[in-house]
Amino acid sequence: MNNQLAIEIQSEIGILNGVVLHTPGQEVENMTPATAERALYSDILNLDVATKEYRQLSQVLGKLTRTFEVKNLLSDILKVEKVKKTLANKICINENVSEVRDELIDKNADELATLFIEGMPMVKDTLSKYLSKDKFILEPLHNFFFTRDSAVAIHNQVLVSKMANKIRDRESIIMEAIFDYHPYFSTETVNPVRSHNYSQQLTMEGGDILVASDDTLVIGLSCRTSAQGIDFILDKFAKEGNIRNIVIQELPSKPESFIHLDMVFTFLDVNRVMVYEPLILKSNKHLTLRMSVENGKVVSIQEEKNLIEALNKIGFDLEPLYCGGRGDTYIQEREQWHSGANFFALGPGRVIGYERNRNTIEELSKHGFHVLPANKILKGSINPTDYEKYVITIEGSELSRGGGGCRCMTMPVNRTPLLLK
Repeated sequence: MNNQLAIEIQSEIGILNGVVLHTPGQEVENMTPATAERALYSDILNLDVATKEYRQLSQVLGKLTRTFEVKNLLSDILKVEKVKKTLANKICINENVSEVRDELIDKNADELATLFIEGMPMVKDTLSKYLSKDKFILEPLHNFFFTRDSAVAIHNQVLVSKMANKIRDRESIIMEAIFDYHPYFSTETVNPVRSHNYSQQLTMEGGDILVASDDTLVIGLSCRTSAQGIDFILDKFAKEGNIRNIVIQELPSKPESFIHLDMVFTFLDVNRVMVYEPLILKSNKHLTLRMSVENGKVVSIQEEKNLIEALNKIGFDLEPLYCGGRGDTYIQEREQWHSGANFFALGPGRVIGYERNRNTIEELSKHGFHVLPANKILKGSINPTDYEKYVITIEGSELSRGGGGCRCMTMPVNRTPLLLK
């Protein structure tokens, strides 16, 4: 196809040529205070406000790169009867609801895509269902607008995440199907569940996986990504001769704002990163490890002082900028909580994040990033291409309450390769 896009991710900051998004919909509204904890939320979101904020992100990205919406991609592949049956069967088996398989297959592609994402209400036609407190037989995918988590493009392949919480399994199943079957994408999917040495301890999520360069990954060892998950990534990608270095940052299990590495560390430019200083730079009990790989095998594992030093030792030249600004740990903590370190790069020195983290935005401004409000870009009064380095700021008072930022809400599929070291 003329509009086919090859998967190609060699860094976090190469010029963005394609990104997968999911605009939050009724699945976010289909949550109550009683189900929020099970859905991995600490609060419920106002969909109207969240959608308005998300629209700034998606429309700005739409002006600057090619965007793909999950629901549209899913609907496209469900028009193929064999794919529809295969995917419906897989989801029903995974969620132990085989009794609704035929009903799902009878739906048209658009209806089925909606049910897979927004949830399928439970018909109370048996005593057990009547007595059940559940409203849905297929739960809504409340977290799916965080497209970063369920699949990760590494080089020319897509790594399908094995999510830490079963409630999110369907997100990975859908993303795998999209990359396997949609004609827009040319790639091979890698799924740890298909591995001969898969175990329940093996988990990984995209928020913990950063492609630092063509031969270096930075991975968070977290409550969502296990040591077994990191070993799988190493075994798969290092054996192919592509990866020579993996730098690992251990994360605390609490608070919940530390669930992924990209909540405390993201790449901004060729030589600049955003960090949450108390965890990334100050002395603490959480390990930083550097693994060196030769001919597909680990030849050394060394403890390092911090992520910056570890990366600089292997050829990077990174300067940290501070989430929350300099000096006031109270402000740093508040802004990290609201995804102040979670930036998404559209190119070297061109990033997007939440405007609410004012001290973080000021830190970027002091270091040469022009601050471009998203609403002015959308009105046409500012053109980002007029600036070499910038931070686009979107409203995020409601979205940030979902527990993620702009990197969390984006799954890049193609970037122009850069020579980084």
